[in-house]
Amino acid sequence: MIEFKNVSKTFPDGTHAVRDFNLVLPSRKTTVFVGSSGCGKTTLLRMINRMVEPTAGSIEIDGEDISTRSAVALRRSIGYVMQNSGLLPHLTVEDNIATVPVLQGAKKRDARTRARELMHTVGLDESMARRYPNQLSGGQQQRVGVARGLAADPNILLMDEPFGAVDPIVRTELQQELIRLQDEVDKTIVFVTHDIDEAFLLGDQVVILEVGAQKAQVGSPSEIIESPATDFVATFIGADRGKRALHLKETPTGTVVVDSEGRTQGAIIDKPTETHQADGGAG
Repeated sequence: MIEFKNVSKTFPDGTHAVRDFNLVLPSRKTTVFVGSSGCGKTTLLRMINRMVEPTAGSIEIDGEDISTRSAVALRRSIGYVMQNSGLLPHLTVEDNIATVPVLQGAKKRDARTRARELMHTVGLDESMARRYPNQLSGGQQQRVGVARGLAADPNILLMDEPFGAVDPIVRTELQQELIRLQDEVDKTIVFVTHDIDEAFLLGDQVVILEVGAQKAQVGSPSEIIESPATDFVATFIGADRGKRALHLKETPTGTVVVDSEGRTQGAIIDKPTETHQADGGAG
C-alpha cells in the first residue's frame, strides 16, 4: 500500500506542482492519475520512487517512510515504465530487460533467462531478444519497457504515460495487454495519463486532478461516471455533453454497454442488472 500524507512540492522556479496531497493507493490494484498537462500527476508518480523529492509531507510504502530508504535501492525495487520506452540504444532487448536484475547482483545468464521469460509474458517473440531498440516498432519498444519494469519482480509498477507516443491501434493493443498482464502478475500499478477513456479502462481507482494536484474526484470509473462530483469533473469526463450517457446494445455475441457515440464502454454482460459493473470499462 502506498500512502501520501500532506505531500507538497514547490520547484525552485516557484511552481507549486503539488499542494497538500493526501491519498491511499490500495495494494494490488491499478490507480490512475488523470488530468490536463501541468496538473502535477507526473510529479506525484515520480515522488513514489524519489526521482522527485517532496518539499513537505511524507510518502509511505507499507507503513515505511520512503525518505528513510536509499533512493537508489528504492528505485531498483520499483518498476518504472515511461513514455517512449526509455530503452538503452546500445543494449539488446534481452540486456535492456535484464538491466535492473544485473544491477541487483543477479548473474547475467540468469537475468537473460528471466528476460526471455518476460518477453513471452508481454507478447514478444523470443527471436527479438538479440535485436536493438532501433530495430523494433514503437509498440514493441513499449512492450520491452514494460518487461524491463517487471524484471526485478517489483511489488509496485509506475507507468508514466507509457502508451502516449504510439498510434491508436497499437495503443489499444497495449492497453488490453496491460489488463491481461495485471490479471496475471497482480501488481500495485500507478498509471499516469491525460486520457480519461484510458483512465476508465485501466483504473480500479481513478484520481481526477486539477492544477496543483488538487483532487477533483477519487473513485472507481463507475462511481465517477454515475455521479460526477463537480462541474469540472462532469466537463472533464464529457458528461455535460452527453458523452457518458450509457445504454444497452444487443450484438451477435450478447449485450454490451455503449456510450452516446456508439463506443463500447464495458465488457459483455449477462443481465441488465449488472450494467453498473461495466459502465467504466474497467471490468
